[in-house]
Amino acid sequence: MRKSRLSKYSEKKTRKTIILNIVGIIIVLYLLFKFGIGLLINFSLFLSGSKDQQGIIGQNILNYIAPPTLNPLPTATNSAQIKISGKSVKDAKIELFINDDKIDETDVDDKGEFSFENTLKNGNSQIKARVVIKNKKSDFSNTLNIIYTNSAPSLEISSPQDGAQFKKDQNTANVTGKTDPAVNVTVNGFWAVISDNNNFSYNLPLQNGDNEIKVVAIDQAGNKTEKTIKVNYSQ
Repeated sequence: MRKSRLSKYSEKKTRKTIILNIVGIIIVLYLLFKFGIGLLINFSLFLSGSKDQQGIIGQNILNYIAPPTLNPLPTATNSAQIKISGKSVKDAKIELFINDDKIDETDVDDKGEFSFENTLKNGNSQIKARVVIKNKKSDFSNTLNIIYTNSAPSLEISSPQDGAQFKKDQNTANVTGKTDPAVNVTVNGFWAVISDNNNFSYNLPLQNGDNEIKVVAIDQAGNKTEKTIKVNYSQ
């Protein structure tokens, strides 16, 4: 049975409504990503408010400066020197803040990009920035958190003892010890199991004769501590 003209018209209208809704959502998402929530709220209030409110909010929209966007950084580093970069509107100045203190400022280049070369202090640093155009300042950018430490993690091997002897059916060495929080440990290149109280363990198969056991502890920043012991296994 052929569909009636009314049915075809309704389907066509429904498809058109769906397409318009999708386009509207894409536009809203783009504006949200580009300018932030604040501008969308002001714009919606501008559309629904009184003439006086529209005048005030309209002026705020004209004065709005989008905050800069900082490029991602590693969560931890063992180098005090770091490059901080990002994107912003052109013909603007960028103020850099670390732990709420203004550290530096620079100009945005013709490509809408900027960068800083700075020295981190030991510990955690919270990094953010804002745009300044003719004494008008934007909101702060996204905040980046990075930990700087150049101290090697602690590493203790509890067992086996250096020079220990293994015989007959003792063909596996249970390598155990302790390290610092947020540290990974490998035993001869294999990942050890680490408990909540930072104790590690790994069952290492032994070859006949002398066996070298190399234990490496490495933290998030890339600092590492290595220790090597030797044990002997005789069948």
